[in-house]
Amino acid sequence: MSKKLNVTVWDEREGAIGPYPNGMYTTIADFLKKSGEFGEVRIALQPQPEHGLTEEVLNSTDVLVYWAHCFHHQVEDNIVERIRQRVMNGMGLILLHSAHASKIFGRLVGYEPWKLRWREVGELERVWRIDHGHPITAGVPEYFDIPHSEMYGEHFHIPTPDELLFISWYEGGEVFRSGCTFKCGLGKIFFFAPGHETFPIYEMPEVQRIITNAVKWAAPNGNPPPITGNVTFERPTPSVK
Repeated sequence: MSKKLNVTVWDEREGAIGPYPNGMYTTIADFLKKSGEFGEVRIALQPQPEHGLTEEVLNSTDVLVYWAHCFHHQVEDNIVERIRQRVMNGMGLILLHSAHASKIFGRLVGYEPWKLRWREVGELERVWRIDHGHPITAGVPEYFDIPHSEMYGEHFHIPTPDELLFISWYEGGEVFRSGCTFKCGLGKIFFFAPGHETFPIYEMPEVQRIITNAVKWAAPNGNPPPITGNVTFERPTPSVK
């Protein structure tokens, strides 16, 4: 039997927020635990020493689930680089909501964050599944509605995703690439936009299924890091006949 994945759920805030009396990170960690599909599911928070992402924690993390919204600039650059190295060496990364503007996303995929439209009025968001054969979309309906959401709209200034899995339409008419994947080194990244902190979006079964699927999809494949840099060369000795 293969080893179950160890998951770390990271949040930039600590404590109650909006409809989450125990924090969003607790809600996310709880539904991942209840799925029974993972090994250790732990929580790390930005206010903790080293933002809760010590070398020991990251080295034992198979997939990092990363929620962020407002405090990207407070994440120390050495911790960002630590995460980047782990992703390049195979750790999976699930970026939620405004983590599109995080330092780690920009550093991994190479783009300038904050470039999109947005509006916060609690409008309807309809999330369309557009890739029916991908593991992340398994068990997700053709579309589902989020009654109240923060609008993120195109143009979304990111590189062309490796895979586009979900597109959202909003009550105001905007559309957005709300679920997409990237590969960086040996690591796999999934960005999923729904999840504003003032609405109970992470209580929705469709959203929980998507994140659970994404964690499994992003699992390391076990391959060693590639050999790079200067390498020695030994000329083969010709055989004598």
